[in-house]
Amino acid sequence: MAPFLKSLTLSGRRIVAACVRHHSSFTTELIGNMDKKAAWDRFYTESSSGSPTFKHFEWFFGFDSVRDFVMPLLQTNSHSDALLRVLDMGCGTSALGPSIYRHSLLPVQVTCADISPVAVRLMQEQAQAKAIQPHNPSSQLRFVELDCTQLLQHYGSSSVDLIIDKGTTDALLRSKEGKGKASLVLKQCLEVLRSSGSLLQFSDEDPDARLLWLETEAQQPGVMKADVGVQEVGELRGVCYYCYQVTPRLIVK
Repeated sequence: MAPFLKSLTLSGRRIVAACVRHHSSFTTELIGNMDKKAAWDRFYTESSSGSPTFKHFEWFFGFDSVRDFVMPLLQTNSHSDALLRVLDMGCGTSALGPSIYRHSLLPVQVTCADISPVAVRLMQEQAQAKAIQPHNPSSQLRFVELDCTQLLQHYGSSSVDLIIDKGTTDALLRSKEGKGKASLVLKQCLEVLRSSGSLLQFSDEDPDARLLWLETEAQQPGVMKADVGVQEVGELRGVCYYCYQVTPRLIVK
């Protein structure tokens, strides 16, 4: 993978040209309530009803579009522990987490977590009906109901190697009451990541806006300092998408 186009500390932000903003095809009811468990339960219930077969729902794009951002990080984060811990945060019914489990050469424990028990159940049923064979026989795949604002209740500090956020922060930031939750999620992600770990935020939000938000949040009391890089993922239906790589930085007292 080519190095990130912009690799910088949060104390020095560089503005990048904006692209067209994304407007999803979600219902008006869901837009503005993307931080609500009930809204996602309803969404996944309705999207799965009337269909005889399970279909993964990809917000933005699938694994093939982002594998060159994800898989190299697993190689560089190898450590003495038996398994690399990967969290697909706000997985919905995406195939991203299962695809990492399937393709990783190194042993990984992939946790696909979502606030909606409906989405988690659908993923579990699909995994049971169509078993996925991992490249590494020691790899593990789990599906967990999890509110991403409560990561520290499920993970210890410095225990996760890679967190993937494909649109979860976007959903929170675009909700009526979700901005505070997005801030809490970022804080807890930095807390549970190993010093060698990374948070990848995949988003259509322009770098000038997202980097400013990350910079502001990293200056809040009690938030671990971080470095961030951004690279363009590509264009889908006329919309530019980006990958923001956020890594915790040890605080020198």
